Amino acid sequence: MLEEPEQNQETDQIDEPSPTWDRNVKLLVAVVTLVAVVAIAVTFTDLILRIVAAAIIAYVMTPLIQFLSERTPLGRGASILVTYLLVALLLLGAIVTLGVSTFRQIVGLINSIPNIVENVLEWLSTTAVVVIGPLEFDVAAIWGSIDWASIEEQVIAAILPVVNQSGRTVVVILGSTVNVLTVIFFIFIVSIYLAFEMGRLGGYISGSVYQEGYRRDTERMLREFDRIWKAYLRGQIVLAFVIFLAVWISLSILGVQNAFGLGVLSGLLEFLPVIGPFIGTAVASLVAFFQPTNYMGLDPVIFALVVIGVMIIIQQIENNILVPRIVGGALDLHPLVVIIGVFMAASLAGLIGAILAAPVMATIKLIGTYAWRKMFDLPPFPGPEKVPIPVESNLFRRLKGVRKRWKKPEEPNK
Repeated sequence: MLEEPEQNQETDQIDEPSPTWDRNVKLLVAVVTLVAVVAIAVTFTDLILRIVAAAIIAYVMTPLIQFLSERTPLGRGASILVTYLLVALLLLGAIVTLGVSTFRQIVGLINSIPNIVENVLEWLSTTAVVVIGPLEFDVAAIWGSIDWASIEEQVIAAILPVVNQSGRTVVVILGSTVNVLTVIFFIFIVSIYLAFEMGRLGGYISGSVYQEGYRRDTERMLREFDRIWKAYLRGQIVLAFVIFLAVWISLSILGVQNAFGLGVLSGLLEFLPVIGPFIGTAVASLVAFFQPTNYMGLDPVIFALVVIGVMIIIQQIENNILVPRIVGGALDLHPLVVIIGVFMAASLAGLIGAILAAPVMATIKLIGTYAWRKMFDLPPFPGPEKVPIPVESNLFRRLKGVRKRWKKPEEPNK
């Protein structure tokens, strides 16, 4: 009997609701949290970028993992391990195959820089007339007053120390390769763990929202977010491969030296929005201009212009035919905005920032549009949701059709 009041007192204490925070406390917590997040982001920028790269890899691998888990006897865990093992083998094979060739070309390029400079300056000092088709440009009056011999001596004197240290540069490159492999291993392991949780991420986020209306908004926002990043990342991979093949084949037909390397470069530069194609075209035209001969017997200027024309045609086909069908209007950003975003992101996060500038800006636009419309009591989204239509490959549709045609009708029960 004496213990009952104590039990009731404990029960009353347990049932007492937690006090709510007033506006000032909430503001203080928000400010402290924001400062802590910024401090962590500044301190661990490299680590965060590696985790972001791991998340991107896991996101890109998700369709293949789902395909294996749904159409094969493998479970999700086994599908993840098989997928990453295949990617690791392909990556290792590409590094071994291309690494040796690239290493030799880099060493050869470093050693041939003085000869290239000498040939360029000799061409500039001896060429009096530049002929482009029916047009002739007399440049002797401008170049005749320049002391090309002195310029050549100064340029070669500046480059020779770099050439003499080419062996040391190779050692530095080999040492950096070990660090790069370590980073790749870290990203790979983190990406595997993220792949296990990728399918549950949306449920975690939407489940943390308690009001039904905001939960619907959050789920819609996640679907829009998925649409933006899926269209960009997977679309850019497809575009990069197509551009690599197109540039490699086209430049090989024209007889441009190092056509394969230029194709690889153009494919990789596809991940750099707007600016990348210009860089790829400039590099290809310079290689064509300074190569000794071409089988068509064209003047170097004409040959370089032909290469520029072919690269422009490839880019026009990409922009007008491939991009609308592969990427579509998922980003919905003006090219000028993308260019500014690329430079801003590059200054903050380097190469990875420049590559991810477009989808990040599209995501910021999505969140900003939502917040702007909520502030003015408008519907949170400007229009109905674009429901993606599931597309199966022609192969699977044909196989299904064949199976239906050859499937025997069931006999009626006797």
